[in-house]
Amino acid sequence: MYDLLKGLRVVEGSAFVAAPTCGLYLAQMGAEVIRFDNIGGGPDFRRWPLADNGMSLYWEGLNKGKKSVAIDLSSPAGREVAQRLAGAPGDDGGLFITNFPVDGFLSYEKLKALRDDLICVRVMGWADGAQGMDYTINSALGLPLMTGPLGDDRPVNHVLAAWDLLTGAYCAFAMVSALLARERGKGGREIRAPLSDIGAATMANLGFTAEAIVTGHQRPRMGNDIFGAFGRDFTTRDGQKLMLLAITPKQWSKALEALDIGAAVTAVEAELGVSFATDEGLRFTHRDRLYPLFERAFAAKDASALTPAFDAGGVTWGAYQTLEAALEDPRLFKANPVFQDIRHPSGLTYPAPGAMGTIPQDVRGPVLPAPKLGQHTDEVLSEVLGMSGGEIAKLHDAGVVAGA
Repeated sequence: MYDLLKGLRVVEGSAFVAAPTCGLYLAQMGAEVIRFDNIGGGPDFRRWPLADNGMSLYWEGLNKGKKSVAIDLSSPAGREVAQRLAGAPGDDGGLFITNFPVDGFLSYEKLKALRDDLICVRVMGWADGAQGMDYTINSALGLPLMTGPLGDDRPVNHVLAAWDLLTGAYCAFAMVSALLARERGKGGREIRAPLSDIGAATMANLGFTAEAIVTGHQRPRMGNDIFGAFGRDFTTRDGQKLMLLAITPKQWSKALEALDIGAAVTAVEAELGVSFATDEGLRFTHRDRLYPLFERAFAAKDASALTPAFDAGGVTWGAYQTLEAALEDPRLFKANPVFQDIRHPSGLTYPAPGAMGTIPQDVRGPVLPAPKLGQHTDEVLSEVLGMSGGEIAKLHDAGVVAGA
């Protein structure tokens, strides 16, 4: 945790991945992030994976360092409390992140009536308001039909919610950008961030769309081959699978040197009249001629002998390993200062990350756990909305709000 955004108050009314990720990133940079949910939890409160006691590891992972308010969002009084939180006064407030619909009780127009300089960042599925989630947007973009083994026409869904995560990060950037504009006298605004637009724009930025327009078809499946470059998994004599990547001329030359196949590759170059050293595209085009040379070289050595040679030569490679093995990897988890062992609301103690970026000039603060649902209800109603103890008690008695 860092304190770059210390003093800012962000209110979050959301569920699932994208919007909570935005709030998480802002909290890890020091903002006070207040998340409100329905009493009993929203649709993601019991989402898998679960601890043995039924607590969601997913929920406590995405809500670290936030404050929690529990409100009956189905009641008019509860909705009014949510609106007042989003539009609460204060120079460093008026920042709202949500994935609630464009229309309804959390519409920008309704919130702007409470606070004219409100900044609202709204995660959406499709830009027209239609429902869409990461996997349905991904299927619409064609990626599951580009992924998987050659000759298999079944769609392959990936396991990473890429568009949710990109959207969450983009929303955090958009929130800070809009805040900077507000501080320069340009007022508040609503920023709508549909997963469909994030996905489509990213496909265009990476050249996928231009490629389909030029060729007349989307990129074909090619298994584990890296498109446009030389990269694939290879198996060593002792059965270890390693990923090898050679994009730059140096990476290419060092790989040939470590595998001792320079002469064999030179012979292929002479036969084809090309130079693989200067054009990564040619390595991709003629990969069917090159792969057998690499396969034999890998199969002739154990990983324990090959990987030190790779490291000594500066070869770009990576081992395939399970997540269980990765947890013992000091560069990833075991000795990574990004992670700290903390006790979570589930009652479990396990490593949790703080801010993913490291600021060498600043001291990294402790990682804060997710709150218990409704843990900060009374505190927030008192400090942010200025309610008296009696007013808060009446809301509790009426079932409008709840504590932990």
